[in-house]
Amino acid sequence: MTSNFVCDMEENVFFTPSERELLVSLYRVLWRTAGDSLMPDDRRLLREYLTRAVDEGVLQRDNFGLNPIIKDMQTAQVVVDEIGMRRASVLAIMLHGCVQGGVLDVGQVKEVFGEDVATIIGGLVRINQLYEKSPAIESENFRNLLLSFAEDMRVVLIMIADRVNLMRRIRDVEDLEGRLRVANEAAYLYAPLAHKLGLYKLKSELEDLSLKYTEQEMYYHIKEKLNATKEARDRYIAAFIGPISQKLGEAGLHFHIKGRTKSIHSIYQKMKKQKTTFEGIYDLFAIRVILDSEVEREKMECWQVYSIVTDMYQPNPKRLRDWLSVPKSNGYESLHITVLGPENTWVEVQIRTERMDAVAERGLAAHWRYKGVKGESGLDEWLTSIREALEHSDGDDLKMMDQFKMDLYEDEVYVFTPKGDLFKLAKGATVLDFAFHIHTNVGSKCVGARINGKNVTIRQTLNSGDTVEILTSNSQTPKAGWLEIAATSRARTKIRQALKEISSRQAEFGKETFERKLKNRKLDYDEPVMMHLIKKMGFKEVNPFYQAIADEQLDINDVVERYVAQLKYETDPLQRAAEEGPARSAEGFNLRPDEELQSRQNFNSDVLVIDRGLKGIDFTLAKCCNPIYGDDVFGFVTSGGGIKVHRTDCPNAPQLRERFGYRIVKARWAGKNAGSQYEIRLRVVGHDDIGIVNNITSIISKEQHLMLRNISIDSYDGLFSGTLTVMVDDTSKLEQLIKKIRTVKGVKQVSRC
Repeated sequence: MTSNFVCDMEENVFFTPSERELLVSLYRVLWRTAGDSLMPDDRRLLREYLTRAVDEGVLQRDNFGLNPIIKDMQTAQVVVDEIGMRRASVLAIMLHGCVQGGVLDVGQVKEVFGEDVATIIGGLVRINQLYEKSPAIESENFRNLLLSFAEDMRVVLIMIADRVNLMRRIRDVEDLEGRLRVANEAAYLYAPLAHKLGLYKLKSELEDLSLKYTEQEMYYHIKEKLNATKEARDRYIAAFIGPISQKLGEAGLHFHIKGRTKSIHSIYQKMKKQKTTFEGIYDLFAIRVILDSEVEREKMECWQVYSIVTDMYQPNPKRLRDWLSVPKSNGYESLHITVLGPENTWVEVQIRTERMDAVAERGLAAHWRYKGVKGESGLDEWLTSIREALEHSDGDDLKMMDQFKMDLYEDEVYVFTPKGDLFKLAKGATVLDFAFHIHTNVGSKCVGARINGKNVTIRQTLNSGDTVEILTSNSQTPKAGWLEIAATSRARTKIRQALKEISSRQAEFGKETFERKLKNRKLDYDEPVMMHLIKKMGFKEVNPFYQAIADEQLDINDVVERYVAQLKYETDPLQRAAEEGPARSAEGFNLRPDEELQSRQNFNSDVLVIDRGLKGIDFTLAKCCNPIYGDDVFGFVTSGGGIKVHRTDCPNAPQLRERFGYRIVKARWAGKNAGSQYEIRLRVVGHDDIGIVNNITSIISKEQHLMLRNISIDSYDGLFSGTLTVMVDDTSKLEQLIKKIRTVKGVKQVSRC
């Protein structure tokens, strides 16, 4: 079989001679380790599809020049050896490129290889489409990437394995910038995911390799220090575990002990946190006692080892970590204690069984869901919370990503309800977090709690073992300050949703109150005049202005008087001239420099000029903010070498500048727009009156050089909310359109999405 597969590839230049040798080796090892899980025809069919894909040229090397079949085989080996997944995952990894290239479709995969393989391939294809041949995901796609992850646990595991494999292979590549992007993403996204899923070995490797590529000097500095102190460290470990081994043997326990040096990345983090040098880090290693115990005796024997160790060495009770009684949500079980060893050195001792160690190294997730194991609901809840947060992120995706990363690394606390139900929350969670964890309505009405029989405020931090009874009141409503109290992204997401709904209701009430005042004085409501007044009064958005009226922060009678003055100012030229004073002399204006005039003459088109004088640049307009001619913009250099243009007020702009400042370039529109049209989206909110949609679309259809591409309307409680997709020339045409839509009876708010 191996020779047949390689022979099929011999005539194709797709493989270099060294790759063919590697292919033979990988193929033999992979089928030796995973072969017993395969169906009789799997190898033959896989060989046929891969051969067709190579012959038809649908498989392409990535940006680093890596051969896709070799790379997929290496990833499959990581999945089999280090996570423990078998047939469905291996076949999905090897075949997803064929599906993406059109050699076969997901339906055929389902028919030939089964539904499991087809499901995984569907997830992998979606993620590969997001990457779009780039080895590192663009920031604006993080949200979609994680949504795809949240569909199926196996896809998450395969992508982690793929990233580990990629990080191993790019050590000597020439594309250093690409390697840096991949390394940053490994540390930012994949290492935290591996940590959450209990894949601690892979997590440490991702972090170490990321440090090696991003902080090369520090990485090799720590590595050299570790090598220099290895001999002394080994002697100390031997002296520490010798007496323990003797006592455990005398107690009749079956075990083995090993010393594990902390990862280079974790040492680096300690150096930064403690603001010290390598020599200032004392807990460079941990001792692991691994018992060969029967399942029913595991906990008893682990505590027996704990007793023996703490009898010999003084323990630090503040550093006891008991994950035996209540395991972590990723299945991690272990007992950790820090003791004072020889030479007055603190040493961490980890006590676990062979089964617990296997789960810690390879992750419970590898044996969960795809084998039908239902014993661990924590991961299901976690995936659900990811989807909820992403689907209600209100556009602030990158800020939410940072919170998501923090949540992945958080330890957990375990609390009980008065009925004895157990809940797991992130360490640092408050009473308010717990209330929203139970239900949104419970959180929104929470006024405090009773912990272990004692009344506490919503700010109280929870500790493991607490019995918590949430206290509610029907008069309670969410407050903006709650966002500072909540420690979990799940609670913050729900609080933001509630605040947004409250704000919308209050703003609507404030606007209705204001319009009623105008009617009492027999004044018409003029939307453009009102917008000018709102800006003049220092409000950037409409809702906060009307909310201030509803909250009586603004005197409504004063606002009406200012509205009347603004209306008179805009409709009476003499009044306006009197207020503006004498006209400025032409001598007060500075002429544009000749070179700038020349520049504008040279670029009489909608070409985007970057850093003055450059044109013909390969650029695209960012979908996250849809810039159009006339917007203030900046350029962002993508991994493919092109430039993506964002509005300066793009919701992603702060994060792009913070994390990728070196990839930001100045940008401006040059000359005049020469007939090009741009797609924009408008959000329209108003009363659900008969004919209002027709009136809006009629305005657009009557305008020259405007085209309505799409309209979506939702109606609820007498209100409508719609999204219009329109093709416009520039910002001036857009502003005119917005003003006209605002004049439609029933329309309350028009804003650009």
